[in-house]
Amino acid sequence: MDSSKPLAGQAALVTGGTRGIGLAIARRLAEMGAAAALCGRDLAGAQKAAAELRQRGAEAHGFAADVSDSRQVEALVRDANQALGDLNILVNNAGIGLFAPAHQIREADWDRVMDTNLKGVWLCSKAVAGQMIRRGRGHIINISSLAGKNANAGGGVYYASKWGLQGLTYCMAEDLRAHGIRVSVICPGSVHTEFSPHAGKDPGRMLQPEDVAHAVAALVTQAPQSFISEVLLRPTRKP
Repeated sequence: MDSSKPLAGQAALVTGGTRGIGLAIARRLAEMGAAAALCGRDLAGAQKAAAELRQRGAEAHGFAADVSDSRQVEALVRDANQALGDLNILVNNAGIGLFAPAHQIREADWDRVMDTNLKGVWLCSKAVAGQMIRRGRGHIINISSLAGKNANAGGGVYYASKWGLQGLTYCMAEDLRAHGIRVSVICPGSVHTEFSPHAGKDPGRMLQPEDVAHAVAALVTQAPQSFISEVLLRPTRKP
């Protein structure tokens, strides 16, 4: 195996993979030799992101799906399998943020955040678990947040979704570890992206999307007899 391409011959699906953290993760996995399926809500955006990876010499395909819709998730995984074969890596990165006191959140907004940030992870993981069990190996990596470890006024539904994602991840890890499937969660602090500028913080001190991608790379190259169940990712200096 080419040591510079440790993921050669493997296929990865990255949800929320068309920009920011997700695109940085897809780039890193592609650099390591994986063929990549990038999913976003907008097909044109997904295809544009995939074209960028192909320009870098990677095999990449863009797909549109709402991860909170089981039929769309099933179609996404089916299309990714047709394009790339069985999936070795799933990165559940798709998510949305909404911040308000819990008693002021509308029911529709509560459902939208929970359906994307928590139900979506469950649906995507469920859709790929069978093929990973059949092969006896695989990685499922959930991108959470330090919000899943803390509490804040105005956190409401977003923090609840991330606390729930922690619990789902740990239970899935126990369900699947006997099948050779490693389920991990990455909890970054504030990450500087063009879509999440975090007003008032110094961008130069914030985490960058590539920092999260580096953590993903570490997880998927872990020695086979062990797995890292959780990564807490913070900037060296507080922004």
